[in-house]
Amino acid sequence: MTQDVKTSSTPHFSAERLALFSSEILQAKGMSPKDASTVADALVWANLRGMDTHGVSRIPMYMRIIDKAEMNPKASLELRHDTLAVKVIEANRSAGPLAMGWASDMAMEMAKKTGIGMVMVRNTTHTAALGIYSEKIARAGMSCIAMAASRPNMAYFGAKAAGISTAPFSLAVPGPDNQPIILDMASSVVSMGKLLQYKAKKQPLEPGWALDDAGNETTDSQVASIPLPLGGPKGSGLSLMFELMTSLPLMNPLIGNFFSGEFEAQRHCQNAMIIAMDIYQFCSKEQFQAELHMCIQALKALPVDDKVGEILMPGERGYRESDKRALNGIVIPPSMLKTLNELAQKLNVKPLS
Repeated sequence: MTQDVKTSSTPHFSAERLALFSSEILQAKGMSPKDASTVADALVWANLRGMDTHGVSRIPMYMRIIDKAEMNPKASLELRHDTLAVKVIEANRSAGPLAMGWASDMAMEMAKKTGIGMVMVRNTTHTAALGIYSEKIARAGMSCIAMAASRPNMAYFGAKAAGISTAPFSLAVPGPDNQPIILDMASSVVSMGKLLQYKAKKQPLEPGWALDDAGNETTDSQVASIPLPLGGPKGSGLSLMFELMTSLPLMNPLIGNFFSGEFEAQRHCQNAMIIAMDIYQFCSKEQFQAELHMCIQALKALPVDDKVGEILMPGERGYRESDKRALNGIVIPPSMLKTLNELAQKLNVKPLS
């Protein structure tokens, strides 16, 4: 589908149109056509799956961090450590999807040789939805673990201020009909992007989602600023461990340095890790898929909670949403459309219409 789709008074756009628009915006800020296309595809992938908090709504943020020299649109990626099973990429503040895409490919190549491959990414920027990388690895017949760490923006359990990040992680395995089973989530109850969405719509939050600047729990989206960790100590513990497993070995600490007050420590930055395991070296594809099918069918046959309505596997809702949006178009809320078109005008890019 290449044409925009208008199914209601709310603007709908095809994935192709949004990807082209996003690429042109990024090119106008200095990114090469190839790199801009890679980043744009990662954003639109999230939109297609219903993860609008990580879709084209991130473009204004990308413009800000480029202007602040926190993202380098022309950064060169460097391989800093190279062994059979572990490699380290210095991203030099590149756009996250560029470093993460290379890391994914590299991890798979290592896994083909040794059964497992791990790539750590140092000093990148917003990684986009991690599921796009874990899905790619799972489609290649491998399992994947991906995680990322960032500056503090989420409360540590028991604290009334931000101390850790809403660190995301994604797990994936090959699934039936080439549709991987993907878990892609943040370690917070809701992402920072979702808080901003609710603020823009002036909608009240659910209890237990966030704190205000004073550290008080609130349902007022206009004052909420600090997401709360998923499962209390469980979510904050996960986020902390992602920092300890990525940032510290890479000698690029984010949390400890953040509270030093140094200018450099306040700038946007992320570290990440991707692990690929070639599972079909240890079991046959036929056996794995047969056992996976039995597992899924057993879970779907369980009594269903009427309040939920259906038992779904991780990623299943996203695939359904992607099919629907590929057919009907992706909704861009009027306020976001206005923001994106204002950016386009400043950069001499054809607006969305």
